[in-house]
Amino acid sequence: MKKFFYTVFMAVVAITMLDSCLGKNVEDEYKDWRQKNDEWFEKQVESGQYKVVVASWDPSALVLMRWHNDTMQTRDNLKPLITSTTDVRYKLALYDGTPVDSSTNLSTPGDGIYRSMVNENVEGWMIALTHMHVGDSCTVIIPYQQGYGSTKRSSTLLPYSTLKFDVRLVDIYKYKAN
Repeated sequence: MKKFFYTVFMAVVAITMLDSCLGKNVEDEYKDWRQKNDEWFEKQVESGQYKVVVASWDPSALVLMRWHNDTMQTRDNLKPLITSTTDVRYKLALYDGTPVDSSTNLSTPGDGIYRSMVNENVEGWMIALTHMHVGDSCTVIIPYQQGYGSTKRSSTLLPYSTLKFDVRLVDIYKYKAN
């Protein structure tokens, strides 16, 4: 019986090693895609059109943000905490403009509203929302490290994808002022 399990174990190890030698790993398979995303992100940083925003909890985590509204008019509005539940409208595209997702088809909790706790989203989304005030509209560029990393989310959302969101922070759900 021990010999049987040993043989099965060795066969599994051999198949795994052979598969990893013959098959491409995620990093190799998406090397060109990753490079294009990295290059585009760097161009956006260099363009000066976006503010580099760093996470207060991780100085190595950052996103690029460009506000489309006059922030002087929203500066006194509420700002979400990492544990806040927010209502936002968004459109998501890849670096090359390929549409990925949008809140426009959502009907619950309201027309075109995506409701979630800030800390239930990718890190880049958390960074961006905690730097916005209710009423702000921004373009947010999230590098793959603060997005979905090396995970493939769909046939459109590939590993190492830089995410480009157009976001409007509509409200902070159930916030009660003192």
